[in-house]
Amino acid sequence: MAQAWSISEVAKMARVSSRALRHYHQIGLLQPSWTAHNGYRYYEQAELLKLQRILLLRELGIGLETIAEVLDGQTDEYRALQAHHRWVLAERDRMSQLARTLESTMAAMHEGAEMSAAEMFDGFGKNPYAEEAIERWGKAAMDRAKASWTAMGETGRQSAADELIAVNELLAECQKEGRAADDPKLQSVIERHYRWIRLSWTPEADGYLNLGQMYVDDERFRAYYEKAGVNPEYLLAGMKVYAAKQL
Repeated sequence: MAQAWSISEVAKMARVSSRALRHYHQIGLLQPSWTAHNGYRYYEQAELLKLQRILLLRELGIGLETIAEVLDGQTDEYRALQAHHRWVLAERDRMSQLARTLESTMAAMHEGAEMSAAEMFDGFGKNPYAEEAIERWGKAAMDRAKASWTAMGETGRQSAADELIAVNELLAECQKEGRAADDPKLQSVIERHYRWIRLSWTPEADGYLNLGQMYVDDERFRAYYEKAGVNPEYLLAGMKVYAAKQL
């Protein structure tokens, strides 16, 4: 028989409570390998590996609902661990930057010097619009977006940024050419825009249109698109056609 550990042993090793493990069982996130006649839960190597992944994702600030979706979508355990490893390295780099910022702050205080506001907050990566985004689309959706974006790695994120620039340039070109909302060229660009959105979130028609309306209503997005040479209303018109035909 394969080696197995009781729920209390696992809780002690993993530094979590037995209550948390029972909760994971109840919600279907982590099933024990087997349950004894006395009701005690036992876990084998495979369950410990899964628990490691769960706790790692929790450390990265991802909610249980999203963790379940992430685990369900990862059938190759080794590739999943590679992705988690990239996340941990990214978080390590972020915390290292925060440590350097705090060290610089302490040194400046010790020497009686002043730091610029930008220097004081270097490395603080909190999204200033995070609470607003959660209010609009819910924490689960934002957790999924965060997980997807982190999993891309540095190269993937740079490719995504380059793709958005290319999409905006094509949108500006279509607008300058006076192409209608249902013009095939514009719709091919909107298709690329939708695929870019799907890198972190897969909206249905209503969600995609709500996003387009936000481009129109929110001054921050309006300024962003107008700087790129795109009228937000023009983009929204194209999104409406795409949503009606494709979503």
